[in-house]
Amino acid sequence: MSKPIMARATAVWLVDNTTISFRQIADFCGMHELEVQGIADGDVAAGVKGFDPVASNQLTEAEIARAEADPAYKLQLKFNPSAVGEEKRRGPRYTPLSKRQDRPNAILWLVKFHPELTDSQIARLVGTTKPTITSIRERTHWNIANMQPIDPVALGLCKQSELDAAVQKAAAKKAAEGAPLSDDERRKLLSTEQSLEAEAEPRIPTAIEGLETFTLGGRPGAKPERHRDADSFFNLPDDDGEEDEDDHR
Repeated sequence: MSKPIMARATAVWLVDNTTISFRQIADFCGMHELEVQGIADGDVAAGVKGFDPVASNQLTEAEIARAEADPAYKLQLKFNPSAVGEEKRRGPRYTPLSKRQDRPNAILWLVKFHPELTDSQIARLVGTTKPTITSIRERTHWNIANMQPIDPVALGLCKQSELDAAVQKAAAKKAAEGAPLSDDERRKLLSTEQSLEAEAEPRIPTAIEGLETFTLGGRPGAKPERHRDADSFFNLPDDDGEEDEDDHR
């Protein structure tokens, strides 16, 4: 059952201006009967000004009179066409004015890191049009030289769950068509929670790792050369194993 707008203020008005029972008011306003009784005692909603449901086109005088005459009768909210929500609009989602300047950077990020996404998927994610996406794909956008790829989730243009769902849907469609998936595309299929729970991949060894068994001469497994001090380089032996006479002078 639909509830009246400003339900508590409406309950205050009904308590003050009608003889409708507390249960009837509680059912109509979506409140507990003891809460309505607290309003009548002045313990609840102190200082709240009553809101007239008749003037606001939520009840009629005849409906109130009928409820006063029959304590078992339940008040019916008057139908108000202006209160009915409009049908959900189709097309790109609404983007706040303060974030519209970030949409090209988000589109560039999606085109670069998720080329499997279709133009319609990108349009739904960031709230843009297909001509704009095409111009960025073909690098004919007027501001392409100054654009930088930025994650749309970081910009607040879409949720991570929405992006994950779109990527998985695009990859599933690609797999159904028989196109092979690369390792990079398989990693993209993982959701944020799955990526965090996955084991760390083995790291590529650095240039220093694995060289501990090599000497300067490049012989694997050779023992390291004996350390020489500075003085030993000035007392080098001759070919016959004897030191130079100049070394003793």
